Amino acid sequence: MGASDQPRRSAAASVLLFVSIGLLTGFLSGLFGVGGGVVIVPLLVLLLGFDQRRAAGTSLAAIVPSAAVGVVSYALSDAVAWIPALILAAGAVLGAQFGTWLLPRVSQTALRWAFVGFLLAVIVSLFVVIPSRDVQLTLLWPAVIGLVVLGLATGTVSGLLGVGGGIIVVPALILVFGTSDLLAKGTSLLMMIPAAISGTVGNIIRRNIDPLGAVCVGLAACTTTALGAWVATSIDPFTANILFAVFLAFIATQMALKAVRGRRR
Repeated sequence: MGASDQPRRSAAASVLLFVSIGLLTGFLSGLFGVGGGVVIVPLLVLLLGFDQRRAAGTSLAAIVPSAAVGVVSYALSDAVAWIPALILAAGAVLGAQFGTWLLPRVSQTALRWAFVGFLLAVIVSLFVVIPSRDVQLTLLWPAVIGLVVLGLATGTVSGLLGVGGGIIVVPALILVFGTSDLLAKGTSLLMMIPAAISGTVGNIIRRNIDPLGAVCVGLAACTTTALGAWVATSIDPFTANILFAVFLAFIATQMALKAVRGRRR
């Protein structure tokens, strides 16, 4: 009886961890305008023993519902640039297919180091970007071309690393395109929905998704995304960046240690 009960306890513990990850992911998604993959992927690897590929695929699927809730929350504050988001999405959909095509062709160790490098770049950008709440996006032809290029790059990273792309799009919209931080977050969440769906289709075909994990994380994230978006309108942007950078540094360190151990085996 003890042996037969163990799988049940393990399954229950897994669901609890999935839900906990989802709750944290949803809040950070709404707060920072990211899909949450930067949280989901390392936690699935570190807490549930997922390999990097399956964590990335599961994360991308879980991002969709929480991003939708976040878009609604930001839209209520008129903080979504709809046309730029569609332009970004068009490039991201194509890029996501390329990223998911690359996913099974890259070694586990290489993926981990790529993710560490990605997180370090984000940390640096958090101290370079100075958010502003009163700047809008002017949609001229150079900006359109830049948005397409940004979308392609974001989609590739989305499919390869399992992140929704907000970690790239939000700093880029603020630093390169000069938007307000709230507008960048709302636009980013809208952009990542079609890209995440596109990447998820590719991952389903390649069997890189844990269905239970994706459902539990995604639904749990929906319950806290609106709260994160509400906090984003009142919290000091610089303080939020510092806290987020500390968290990312911790995750990057853990993933680097895992990559080093994997290389030694």
